Amino acid sequence: MPRRRKRHSPEQIIKKLRDADAMLQAGKDIAAVLQALEVSESTYIRWKNQYGGMKAEEAKRLKELEDENKRLKQLVADQALDIQMLKHISEGNW
Repeated sequence: MPRRRKRHSPEQIIKKLRDADAMLQAGKDIAAVLQALEVSESTYIRWKNQYGGMKAEEAKRLKELEDENKRLKQLVADQALDIQMLKHISEGNW
């Protein structure tokens, strides 16, 4: 039976990364750490690259900024389409 995919909040990710560091410092091997965290090696590496060394507040702020950036990019794309449509209509090519 396939495992159910989970979404982790930035705070949860940072907590899991801290737990992983503690386990690795205690001498556990990476396979045991990944099994305890219930994540794959690629997920752990991605999290470590993205959130390594951050505090929970910083990670939360990063996520908020990424969401805002995504929303603003969508607004710009919509406006560009509106401008293109208005230019096309004003030329009388419809």
